[in-house]
Amino acid sequence: MENMEIKNKFFGKNVLVTGGTGFVGSHLVEELINQGANIVTTFEYTDPLSYFMMKGFDKKVTMAQVDVADFDGIMDLVTKFEIDYIFHLAAQAIVTTAYVNPRKTILSNVMGTTNILESARLYPKVKAIVVASSDKAYGKLASGQYIETDPVKGDHPYDVSKSATDLISNMYFKTYGVPVVITRFGNIYGEGDNNFSRIIPGIMMSLLKNETLELRSDGKAIRDYLYVKDVVKGYLMLAQKVDEVKGEAFNFGSNDTLSVIELIKEIEKALKVKVPYKILNIAKNEIPYQSLNYDKIKKTGWKNESLVSKTAAGIFDWYNKFI
Repeated sequence: MENMEIKNKFFGKNVLVTGGTGFVGSHLVEELINQGANIVTTFEYTDPLSYFMMKGFDKKVTMAQVDVADFDGIMDLVTKFEIDYIFHLAAQAIVTTAYVNPRKTILSNVMGTTNILESARLYPKVKAIVVASSDKAYGKLASGQYIETDPVKGDHPYDVSKSATDLISNMYFKTYGVPVVITRFGNIYGEGDNNFSRIIPGIMMSLLKNETLELRSDGKAIRDYLYVKDVVKGYLMLAQKVDEVKGEAFNFGSNDTLSVIELIKEIEKALKVKVPYKILNIAKNEIPYQSLNYDKIKKTGWKNESLVSKTAAGIFDWYNKFI
C-alpha cells in the first residue's frame, strides 16, 4: 500500500532532479521514470559509461545543461516546466577536489542550494524540496553517533559547504516557509559509481584489473556504508510526506559501520576473492570516525534493507559487464 501511495504521488508530476546524471541521481531518475513522473534533470556533461547513459535515461527525461550556480537558469527551469517537486543532488561531491578548489565547491554546493531554494520561494507551486546533504556537515566526531540535534560544524572545504547547505535550507524554511527537508547520509555505494577514488569502486576496479588497491588513508577510518537503492526510497518517502517533515533534517544510517579494512574483508568474503591492498596513508584532513544515528527516520517508516555482504556480487557484476 505504501509503495502504491508513493507511485500515485509522483505519477504525472513535474520533477526537477539536479545532478540527475550522477551516480545517486541516476538511480533516483530510474525510479521516478518507473513511477511515471515528468522529469527534468540538470547536467554539466554526460559520461557515456555512467549508469544514466548506459540505461538510456537521456531519451526518457528532459536534459537541461544548466549549472545550479546560475540562478537565472535554475529559475527559468522551475517556472518553464512548472515544477512540482525538486530533488537537489547536484554538488561538487569529491572531498579531495574540494580541498584543492574550495571556491568552486562553495559556488556549487552553497550558492547552488541557495538558488534552488530561492527559486522555490519565488515559485510557490513547488510542493517539496529534498536537499541532499552529508554526514560531513557535522564535522569531526570522536565516538558515538551523530544525531540530528547535533550542531553542524564542518571545518574543511567540503564539510563546511555541507554545513552551510543545511543552515541555509533551515533558514529558508524558518523565514519563508519553503517546504524543504534535509537528508544526511554516510558513504553511498552501488552499481554505476564511476568515481574510482571512492573505496568500493576502487576495490571493484582493482579486482577487475588484477591490480593492488592503493589506500590513501591508514585504512582505519570508520564510515557508514549505505546502498543507493535504500537512499532513493528515502528521498521519495520524504517528498511524499513533506507536510509532516518539512523544516526537518534526517540522518540515513546503516548497519554496515565499518573501517576501510573491515569493508575490504566483507567484500572478500562476499565475492570469495582476495583483495591485495597497499596503505599509503597520505590522505589529508580525514575524519577518523563517522556514524549516524537514524532512529528518527525509522519512525517515518524507512528501512535500511541492504548490506555490503548481500549487494557486493551484483555491484561487481555491473562493473564487470559495463566498465
